[in-house]
Amino acid sequence: MAVYLAPAKINLCLHVLSRRSDGYHELCMLMQKVSLYDDLEVILTDQPGIAFQCEDARIPRGKENIAVRAAEAMCCYDRSGRGVLLRLTKRIPLAAGLGGGSSDAATVLMALNAELGLNLDTSVLAAEALKLGADVPFFLGAATAWAEGVGERLQPVDQIPECFFLLVNPGVEVSTGQVYRTLKQYSLPPVKLAAFTVVRELAALLHNDLEAPAFASAPVVEQVKNVVSGCSSHGVLMSGSGATVFALFDDRNDAESVAEWLQRNHPWWVRIVEPVVDVGLLRAGHP
Repeated sequence: MAVYLAPAKINLCLHVLSRRSDGYHELCMLMQKVSLYDDLEVILTDQPGIAFQCEDARIPRGKENIAVRAAEAMCCYDRSGRGVLLRLTKRIPLAAGLGGGSSDAATVLMALNAELGLNLDTSVLAAEALKLGADVPFFLGAATAWAEGVGERLQPVDQIPECFFLLVNPGVEVSTGQVYRTLKQYSLPPVKLAAFTVVRELAALLHNDLEAPAFASAPVVEQVKNVVSGCSSHGVLMSGSGATVFALFDDRNDAESVAEWLQRNHPWWVRIVEPVVDVGLLRAGHP
């Protein structure tokens, strides 16, 4: 038995370049893992099959759960017939643009590769990850990466400066499918730096083509961005397809002051996080 950490992510930029013939969209994104984690306990059992437990009743228990599908995929490589019990403690908000489900799935792939002694190559894990979802491959590797295609072509970033992100979520769930279906405007890709040395280089990148359709779908997300934009920071952006908005700071005290003000004046979920620098599988107690 072991407990693993599944980190959230934010999109420091998200450019939708075009709609592909297969119905998906061509993207260029800068993705960053952050220090907000789901806890995932992985227990091998003598009973074949996958069991899943979570106190959050909104999380499905069967094959509609991406973490369960990830476990099933890994058990196909195991000849012993062992089963798996997954216990998830959910801390990343649902349908929030923070990649919680994708991160859970990637953590299951890596954890079972280790726990079952499968020793599968990274390329095999990446192929299984892409079958599960376009964001899943990112969570297997570098903490900061450019992602292109549907998100599967990854280029690690060597360095980002010390900074802090204030996450604000109004408690609504935004449908990624609906946001993409109503997207009307595309953009050109940004200049892709291989490393970032100062916060203003990150701030200059902040852009998300999905904001307009997400705001139309859930106006409270635009309200959150407008409120947070009135606070002192290097920039404010919605992450992914929403509903979480983040503000970029170079000073934690400044971030804490804004967080305290928001919590006094608005009924929103608020957290301060930092960039994760670790690569790959994280165990609880060693973030």
